[in-house]
This record gives sequence, C-alpha cells and structure tokens, in this order.
Amino acid sequence: MRIFEPHAHMTSRTTDDYEAMAASGVKVLVEPAFWLGQPRTSAGSFVDYFNSLLGWERFRASQFGIRHHCTIGLNPKEANDDALRREVLDLLPRFLAKDGVVAVGEIGFDAMTPAEEEALLEQFVLAKEHELPALVHTPHRDKLAGTRRTLELVEQSGMAPETVLIDHNNELTVKEVHASGCWAGFSIYPNTKMDEYRMVRIVEDIGTDRILINSACDWGVSDPLKVAKTVAAMQEAGFSEDDIDKVVWRNPLEFFAQSGRLILDD
Repeated sequence: MRIFEPHAHMTSRTTDDYEAMAASGVKVLVEPAFWLGQPRTSAGSFVDYFNSLLGWERFRASQFGIRHHCTIGLNPKEANDDALRREVLDLLPRFLAKDGVVAVGEIGFDAMTPAEEEALLEQFVLAKEHELPALVHTPHRDKLAGTRRTLELVEQSGMAPETVLIDHNNELTVKEVHASGCWAGFSIYPNTKMDEYRMVRIVEDIGTDRILINSACDWGVSDPLKVAKTVAAMQEAGFSEDDIDKVVWRNPLEFFAQSGRLILDD
C-alpha cells in the first residue's frame, strides 16, 4: 500500500524512523513547521529551522526514497510572544515562496488567545497571497470551542474551505469540520488524540471524502508507523483497497497539490 504521510515532524525523528516508514509504504511526506519543545527566543532560530526543513530534512528523506515537502508558518504556541510574533510574520514571505513549501502551517490555536487569533488571520492572508493551502492546528484543550472559532475565522478570512486542512480532529469536531467544506485531519497517536480503531469507526460513519490521517510523530510519545497501522485496521474492518488508497494516498495528494509544488517521481 502506497502512503502519503501528510503530517510528520521528522526533525525530531531518527534515520531509523525514515527507514521504517519507507518499508511501511511511505513514498511522500509533509513536515509542518512546529514548536520544538521549548520557546525560541530569537527570529534567527526560526530562520535556521525553516532552512533545515527545506534542505537537510529533504536530503535525509531522499536517502530512503521518500519525497519530503514542508509547510512553513508561525505555530500558535510561540505566537504569544509579541515581539517575536511580529518578526517571524515578517520573515515568512521569503520562505513561503520557496519550492517544496506546500502550505502555510501549522497555524491555529493553542490557548485561544487574541495573539494567536491575530497570527492565524495574518497567515491566512499570506496563504491567499502565495496561493497556498493552510494547515491548521486545533487546541488540545477546549478543542470543540477552538475548532468552531477556527471555522468562523476561515469564513471571515475569505479562505476557500477546500484550501484549509483542519487537523487533530476527534469525534466531537469532525462533523462540523466536514460540513464546512474544509478537509479534516486526524493524528493517530499511541495514548492520546486518536487511535486507529476509533479512526476506523469515524470513516465508517463519515466516509472517505476530505479525510486525511497522519502520525504527527514528534519528540513526544508517538509512532511514525501509525498510518500504516491504520491501513491494517481498515483492512481488518473490511474497507476496500480503493477506499484505503483514497484516504492514505489520493486525499493528501489532492489537498497539497493545490500548492502546485508537489514533487513526485511518477
């Protein structure tokens, strides 16, 4: 089964993870810019990080036959540093213009502060200016309220819903996200967020349209093979190979192809 991994923080993973992902069927992945575990204190650290996503990680992935792409953005947690927020937002256009950047992200809410909302709206503007889709993080706390406010801001911003991927959904949020016309992403985790068996039940209920699944693997307790494990759970539940291919390959391909920058071998 071919897999397009739409959300994996490979900066925090080892080369063994790349090797295992390739063996599981991962051919293409997208690495969203995110919080690195502790707050950065200068804009220069963002410059170095963005450059590593565009260079070093692309090279690391290529050693295992994986096409690496990234999204660039100011994450919500660090958007609450007023001085840093302005500096990083001013930096973003030079990176959003680069090849291999397939969306603005991940942006959105963490604590649902006014600063986070300001950064989200400004980055929606940048997404429209650069003709890029947007990858939006929903908060771990008050997820339903955060998701509803995000959908309001999508409408307010004038972003076309089909260009917005709302990530980290669960059973409480998926129907509203799906009804909005946005894409619904799900992070499959070992202990939190969503597991592969809950995901199977959601796809049985919602269907396969505008649904993406990812491992969101990072520096915490996570598993870079969770998409492949969800494939196995879907097979066990009786989904057709075509339905599975749509969820783990054609859907992420369709969403990120809106950037016009996907690089595929065939």
